[in-house]
Amino acid sequence: QVQLVESGGGLVQAGDSLSLSCVASGITSSGYAMAWFRQAPGKEREFVAAISWAGATTNYADSVKGRFTISRDHAKKSMYLQMDSLKPEDTAVYYCSARPYFGAAIRTQDYEYWGQGAQVTVSS
Repeated sequence: QVQLVESGGGLVQAGDSLSLSCVASGITSSGYAMAWFRQAPGKEREFVAAISWAGATTNYADSVKGRFTISRDHAKKSMYLQMDSLKPEDTAVYYCSARPYFGAAIRTQDYEYWGQGAQVTVSS
C-alpha cells in the first residue's frame, strides 16, 4: 500500500519561513516524480512545485518561484518544500503527491498518489 506522510505544517507570520516534509513508502515503480499542490479556502487545488525522479529538474508555479524550494532525498524516500518569505496568500492545505513516472509534471491529474494534506496558515 502506497503511503505519503506529510509533516511540518503550522501557523507562521508573513515574511517567515516554514518547511514541509513528505515521506513515501510502498511505491513499487522504478522511479517516480513528486510534487506539492495546495488548496486555499474557496479555491481549486493548484500546482505549487514538482521535482523529477533524478531531482535535477524542478518546476514552480509563478506565484511561488523565488520563494519556495523543492528537494528530495532518495535515501530517506523523502521530499521537502522550503517556503521562505511567506505571504497570507500562501495559506492553504498543502498536499504531497507522487506519480510512477520520471518527469516533473504540473497537473493534478498527472499524479496518482496523495498525502493527507498539511495546513499552512500565514498571518498578516
